[in-house]
Amino acid sequence: MSRYDHTQVEPKWQAAWAEAGAFTARRDPARPKYYVLEMFPYPSGRIHMGHVRNYTMGDVIARYKSSAGFSVLHPMGWDAFGMPAENAAMATGGHPKTWTYNNIAVMRDQMKPLGLSIDWSREFATCDPEYYGQQQAMFLDFLEKGLVYRKNAVVNWDPVDMTVLANEQVIDGCGWRSGAPVERRELTQWFFRISEYSDELLSALDGLENWPEKVRTMQANWIGKSRGLQFSFDLTAPAGDIDAIEVYTTRPDTLMGASFVGISADHPLARQLEAGREDVAAFCAECRQMGTSEADMEKAEKKGFDTGLRVRHPLDPSWELPVWIANFILMDYGTGAVFACPAHDQRDLDFARKYDLPVKNAFFLPGEDTPVGTEALVPAKSETVRFADHFAGIAETTGEAAVEATIRFAETAGWGRGVENYRLRDWGLSRQRYWGCPIPVVHCDSCGVVPERKENLPVLLPDDVSFDVPGNPLDRHPTWRDCACPSCGAPARRETDTMDTFVDSSWYYARFTAPRATTPTDAEDAAYWMNVDQYIGGIEHAILHLLYSRFFARAMNICGHLPDSAREPFDALFTQGMVTHAIYLTRNAEGRPVYHYPEEVESRDGRTVLTETGAEVEVIPSAKMSKSKNNVVDPLNIIRDFGADTARWFILSDSPPERDVEWTASGAEAAFRHLQRVWRLADDVRQRAEEAGAAGPSDEDRALEKATHRAIAEVTAGIEGFAFNTSVARLYAFTTTVAKSQASVPAKAAAMRVMAQLISPMTPHLAEEIWTMLGGTGLVAQAPWPEADPAMLVEDTITLPIQINGKKRSELQVPPDMPKAEIEKIALADPAVQKALGGGSPKKLIVVPGRIVNVVV
Repeated sequence: MSRYDHTQVEPKWQAAWAEAGAFTARRDPARPKYYVLEMFPYPSGRIHMGHVRNYTMGDVIARYKSSAGFSVLHPMGWDAFGMPAENAAMATGGHPKTWTYNNIAVMRDQMKPLGLSIDWSREFATCDPEYYGQQQAMFLDFLEKGLVYRKNAVVNWDPVDMTVLANEQVIDGCGWRSGAPVERRELTQWFFRISEYSDELLSALDGLENWPEKVRTMQANWIGKSRGLQFSFDLTAPAGDIDAIEVYTTRPDTLMGASFVGISADHPLARQLEAGREDVAAFCAECRQMGTSEADMEKAEKKGFDTGLRVRHPLDPSWELPVWIANFILMDYGTGAVFACPAHDQRDLDFARKYDLPVKNAFFLPGEDTPVGTEALVPAKSETVRFADHFAGIAETTGEAAVEATIRFAETAGWGRGVENYRLRDWGLSRQRYWGCPIPVVHCDSCGVVPERKENLPVLLPDDVSFDVPGNPLDRHPTWRDCACPSCGAPARRETDTMDTFVDSSWYYARFTAPRATTPTDAEDAAYWMNVDQYIGGIEHAILHLLYSRFFARAMNICGHLPDSAREPFDALFTQGMVTHAIYLTRNAEGRPVYHYPEEVESRDGRTVLTETGAEVEVIPSAKMSKSKNNVVDPLNIIRDFGADTARWFILSDSPPERDVEWTASGAEAAFRHLQRVWRLADDVRQRAEEAGAAGPSDEDRALEKATHRAIAEVTAGIEGFAFNTSVARLYAFTTTVAKSQASVPAKAAAMRVMAQLISPMTPHLAEEIWTMLGGTGLVAQAPWPEADPAMLVEDTITLPIQINGKKRSELQVPPDMPKAEIEKIALADPAVQKALGGGSPKKLIVVPGRIVNVVV
């Protein structure tokens, strides 16, 4: 018997698919469409098993849907702009463009041996001028529609990478790539007006029923809708032209516990004070060394500066409160000013204790009157509280009811108004770096900021740049930034900021529908292919990428680039788990860990040791694969040793796709052995094909046919339910059924042809080989998906256990619809029951149809 040789089989079928154009996406009005998309990768230079898992899942869906009669779009591209390429250029003296395209070529060559059903004719990289030129055209459309604008803003500044960072790119107060402490600077920046769509982006989450609930919750929390009261505290004496401080609070019911008013270091009042006071300026400068995110401010030590100013309480003009500048207040949330009630906010309490400020309860829990100590009393708004002295006459009620009562009181009295606020801020897209999409505007001394003409797009990045000094090379390029004003023709300067790379990934799904169009999208293609029916990617993109993509789809619709139906671009979302592997480490003379690759270790006498030296290795089990820990498995090594189908089969079989999967050598070997077994089974059927007789189907043939239809139904249900591991488990069982069956060779051949179809989404190369070997027509990749006959799924008999005095002693095989009286007769005739009765009658005989027979003797 020949042995299945993946090194010969897999390249052969990949060439056959390419020659047949099997995966070329085509608009076909006669067929329903299906668009499956995995989040496209950054071209770092190597794929890893996480990539394999992600793309294999999408490939299973794409192949299945194609066989099920859909016109499938399954594309691939590269999220190619960004700082890593610039960092590599600075480290090696090369060019980001060269580094990026070289990595793309390497990763493409790594991915193709996996046998993915990708339409490679649609491939693009976001750094292709054809792509970012259309992105620039959309920027101009957004500018015309008021969806993008320019303003001064306080931003996170990375002093090493010398660029603006989004809040999410600041980790523990440091830049996510450089690790340098982040500073706050005020710069003129470009912004997308995403905040105007806060309510729509929030409410639309309810309609995304095929998204994970945790992702929808994360997005809702990020958008952060709140209802509260906005009102003013009058200064006891004007400070310049400012005579009041407007605040916003979600707990106005705590106003009688007010201790001080806090303002941001970037509040207009703080700016005015620091202009004339060195002590204020020094403190504000210190505040600006922090990041701008709420998380950064929550973690930081709470610091404040007493301005010496005082404000009057709105309900009691004789009650004066001090005004402090505090480092934990954000200028761009609410009004940049708050009133502090330390008794009911832990942050305020920590601040008040530090600076010896008053702490007064506004309310207590029912039956209690103990003042706050070191822990603030912060009940949920749904909890009932008892107010000590509430101006609206509220006694004991829920916090939520108290908030609404307070808002009504303030509105009626005319000193405040109820407002809804959102945490979502406008999206700052300006980045001070070279390797990104140039912002297509020009700065003219006469005309101001002028959009570039569309006929002049793309505004290409210059190739002749250097990275020998920090900062943006576009700022110091000798000719690139100099241009003519598109409006008046006078000498002008190009915008040297480039776009945040989140922009590149916020519309690529739409570009895939017509990647060679001379406009951002083609109307007919977008109408046919959008929306993405199934989107697959990591949970780490649950907030920003998905939120920005949702905004972009709306903006593109407003500008005529997407139909109304595509304002929510992703109909279904799946977030897969990680691929993990044990970490192997030894320690050097200083005790520091030295990490070793899996191929450098082996097991000896129950110990894990280094193959080369025999030194014992410390094992940390099941950790996320990480290049820094060397616990990565090279997919190409797996493909070389076992084949792509083995890697695909294992990555799908070991656990539910939403959970982490641990890659083990033993698991890969077990997957390989199973696929070899399937091959031997098919080859055995082929070799015995001439033995087929002319006799009619036997009982064994009929039993195998029924098992085949059950396998079809269960494998199909697993794929459609994104439970690939259950489909794999069913195929394991089906393989055993076929192997043990005494059916005829023709019946086994028919079962194995169905087997080839069912394994085709998971192990497409082996499937093609079996399909062809056993007489299948054409490519199995293009064969219609088998359908289960409902009649074949009905069981001819069922098994009923017989319990005698609570213990199972026998069982019956009966038709599922047999009457209870008939079952009782058969049960009483059973030898085990007869023996237990000893010629007598049972005390009780209970038949539970379809379940069990109970006999009490």
